[in-house]
Amino acid sequence: MRKAIFLDRDGVINKAYVVDGVPLPPKSLKDVEILDGVKEATSLLIENKFILVVVTNQPDVARGTVTRGAVEEINAYLGQELSLEHFFTCFHDDIQGCDCRKPKPGLLQKSAEILGINLYESFLVGDRWRDVSAGQAAGCTCFFVDHGYTEKSPVLPFTKVSSLIEAAHSILENSNDSFS
Repeated sequence: MRKAIFLDRDGVINKAYVVDGVPLPPKSLKDVEILDGVKEATSLLIENKFILVVVTNQPDVARGTVTRGAVEEINAYLGQELSLEHFFTCFHDDIQGCDCRKPKPGLLQKSAEILGINLYESFLVGDRWRDVSAGQAAGCTCFFVDHGYTEKSPVLPFTKVSSLIEAAHSILENSNDSFS
């Protein structure tokens, strides 16, 4: 079985737009800004034989404020720019009660089944409590990119980092046993 790095999209790979302390995704491709160090981080992780899997909640599709096509266009662009092959997206809102919306681990579990990933030897990098909770529920070692949003914080255990590149260096410098 393979080891993966699960990546949240907005706030980890690309800039999230913060309004009143809450992160929001870009509405269209023209609003996408890849964060500093992300290209280096994804290249390093790929070179070291990790499979990179983007797991992203996109509830604005269910809310009718963004089209599914716009989300898929952003995903395709990020995939092309960063050599990311695997995107698993939840298009639901909380009220729909799906299994794929983080903080539930459904996106991670589904991708693990499809891609042959060992969740217990994998990592998740996210910028919201929902990401970390999903990673923990799936059995992954979690990294929290803390942007100081005004929402609840994740529950330990996790490693706090400032960026994806910092998480990547930490993953590569330490064995899995160091994180257990």
